[in-house]
Amino acid sequence: MKPTLSWKWIAQCVIVLACVFALKLFYSTANVNELRWILAPTAALVELVTGTSFAFEPYAGYMSEDRSFLIASSCAGVNFLITAFLMLSGRRLLSARSGHRGWAFIPTTVVVAYLVTLLANTTRICLALWLQPAQGVVSRLDPDQVHRFEGIVVYFIFLVLLFELNEKSNREKASRQLWWSLFPLGVYYATMLGIPVANGALDRGSEFWEYSRFVLVIPLIMILSFGTIRFIHQSWERRHPAC
Repeated sequence: MKPTLSWKWIAQCVIVLACVFALKLFYSTANVNELRWILAPTAALVELVTGTSFAFEPYAGYMSEDRSFLIASSCAGVNFLITAFLMLSGRRLLSARSGHRGWAFIPTTVVVAYLVTLLANTTRICLALWLQPAQGVVSRLDPDQVHRFEGIVVYFIFLVLLFELNEKSNREKASRQLWWSLFPLGVYYATMLGIPVANGALDRGSEFWEYSRFVLVIPLIMILSFGTIRFIHQSWERRHPAC
């Protein structure tokens, strides 16, 4: 028997969506000074990994010591933070539609999404620093397109890994159905394309269409690749069971 929806579950959904839209609204107008709560720890982690020092410059960002690289507001990863939070909280809500789950999962998913965002930001920026000297040699894309491609790949890998870890740690039996495998992709499209379209992004013309092509195609290729690898792995396990 399927669980019936409760007012508590509906209220939890409303709170989660309110958090998503509030953070998205804040990020749409925030300057780099207002994003230091996520940029400062990101810069510190990048310094730790790469050994490159960064200094904060008001209304600009964190500038490297040789002034060749800037960690700006676009490097904050707030869109990924929103996506990770929505994916984790949405998965919890869909697994407890009768409203039996308490409220603690909301702040918990906020903290987890924030920490994973710091790791994803650090990985993306470190990769950009390491590849910076070779960008013009190894790619036909312009620097903005390389930056966008790299960001989508890194963030989506972290999103899928986060989903997989969440499934394995979930006390309930993790679902292996195709629908659940596509869940991170659906949430990613909703936050990276659905919300911007709702905010009038289509009016930006070619700029948005170029962005949307990257966002649509790259994660789709990645999730199909992950699914193929999983299918091959599961087929191998069925044919060669452990003794």
